[in-house]
Amino acid sequence: MTLTPTFHEAYTRAPEGVWRAPGRVNLIGEHTDYNAGLVLPFAIEQGISVAAARRPDGLLELRSLQAISEPVFAPLDSLSPGSVPGWAAYPAGVAWALREAGHEIGGASLLFDSDLPQGAGLSSSAALESATILALTELYGVSLDRSVLARLCQRAENDFVGAPTGILDQSASLMCTAGHALLLDCRSGLSSQVPLELGDLSIMVLDTRATHSHADGEYGSRRLECERAAAELGLSSLREIKDLPAALAALKDPVLRRRVQHIVTENHRVQATVGLLRAGAANEVGALLTASHLSLRDDFQISWPEADVAVEEALRAGARGGRMVGGGFGGSVILLAPTARTQAVRKAVGDAYAARAWQPPVVIPATPAEGAHRQ
Repeated sequence: MTLTPTFHEAYTRAPEGVWRAPGRVNLIGEHTDYNAGLVLPFAIEQGISVAAARRPDGLLELRSLQAISEPVFAPLDSLSPGSVPGWAAYPAGVAWALREAGHEIGGASLLFDSDLPQGAGLSSSAALESATILALTELYGVSLDRSVLARLCQRAENDFVGAPTGILDQSASLMCTAGHALLLDCRSGLSSQVPLELGDLSIMVLDTRATHSHADGEYGSRRLECERAAAELGLSSLREIKDLPAALAALKDPVLRRRVQHIVTENHRVQATVGLLRAGAANEVGALLTASHLSLRDDFQISWPEADVAVEEALRAGARGGRMVGGGFGGSVILLAPTARTQAVRKAVGDAYAARAWQPPVVIPATPAEGAHRQ
């Protein structure tokens, strides 16, 4: 469905443009972004679109086809962290971050539409931010590098919304290219495109139907634990660890040792995955995905029963590997399976869910797609 006629109905005028930003699946590299580490996400075809037009009164008027609430009106001059509730905090936060950075962004009418499942760990919040920042900067003639846009979106989510996320999601939505994963070094900001050529394998993403929220306490506590571990080691980030056994021996808290173990080994898994993909050895990647899941389950302790069962049953049914994706405590899993076995894998997981009286998982297409763009 096109947003233009719907925008006209809502605002009695035509939009000046329509922009779209995708969700993302992180192939590997979980919770490494805010530890200045390595990540390897790819954009998917599902995402969030926004039709937008300037307005002269200094207001943001925010509407969503998925929201049952009334439109949100936010005066730009009074935007401050916590001043806008609910879903509208994300686009309002983007406008706030742009203005805080000195960019002259004026009022705008925005209408959003989404085909991206919320709470599935596919980064609907970053897609919402990325679509908004493209719309506002183009409407007001602000030209910024995509990496700068990603940082501004991250600031909106961290400082305005209050969710302590890293830079992974916004970078993926804004910087990915079709057919590729994005290797992003979150310490240097350098990135490169890695061809995602899987041969006779297919990527399957299953929404486990267990919802999550980045703004809850558990996600934030993991970040604080990583910061505590780095501080105790005298480091600015866990990325600086060169000798893992020595670092683990220096930490007295067994919880912090687990967190460090995951972050350091996960960075190694990202590097190994990139090497295999560039060497045309995608068949070997599955084992790294499974190792990542076990680390997230046992060392970082952020998995959940539906994800664990999905990975276990998929492997039994012939998948090469799989892991939870996203912030944890709910959302989706990514599975790598021979194309000929995808139906068997899907059935095995569905049967296991039915046996536990869980809601059936939803299969989400995961074709590596282009990043945010004007439609």
